[in-house]
Amino acid sequence: MNYLTLLHVYTSVNKTNKMSTTINSLNWRYAAKRMNGQQVPAEKLENILESIRLTATSNGLQPFTVLVIEDKETREKLFKSAVKQPQVVEGSHLLVFAAWKNITPKQIDTYFDLVYAERGMEKGALDQYANFLKEHFAKQTETEIFNWASKQAYIALGTALVSAAEEKVDSTPMEGFNPAEVDEILRLAEKGLGASSLLALGFRDDHADHLVNAKKVRRPKDKLFVKI
Repeated sequence: MNYLTLLHVYTSVNKTNKMSTTINSLNWRYAAKRMNGQQVPAEKLENILESIRLTATSNGLQPFTVLVIEDKETREKLFKSAVKQPQVVEGSHLLVFAAWKNITPKQIDTYFDLVYAERGMEKGALDQYANFLKEHFAKQTETEIFNWASKQAYIALGTALVSAAEEKVDSTPMEGFNPAEVDEILRLAEKGLGASSLLALGFRDDHADHLVNAKKVRRPKDKLFVKI
């Protein structure tokens, strides 16, 4: 076998491995029901948070804030509001995805100022686009904006799930909580925010979690996908 053939084989194997890494990670992950209290290493946590920062959002506005809660006392306060799901206190960190309730002209200007600075563009070059967004959101109610922003936060939540799986960190997404109570505990309303979802991060408890060895169940491809 000559050098070029070996190179082709090596490249093909490498591509296959790269393609399968994410799938392997997603097969590994599940919504852990119990966690063992072990801390998530700082580097792994930062990688997960960076994936959230880099996630796709409509217009690039990132209309949400993510509270990264390690403090045990705060998580204990949230425990009852999250219908006593043990991962809230047994995990290493709890992420609260809090969606914006309003999108102001100032917030839009701040975003475009960042675009100009990062891309070396002349300030005001995208005024037409910025003004369109200002006019659009000015017509929206607080409820409409919050619902839209919550959908953007869910994109980030999905990205975090994949990133955590690739870091071999367990993650449990949660909608089962009392939003009003969580907002009150974290004083989100005064910041123009509302909790839309929670994500517990930690490591599975191999002994206490009855689902730790359960087979993953998903709809078959021919039922899920429609090719046209």
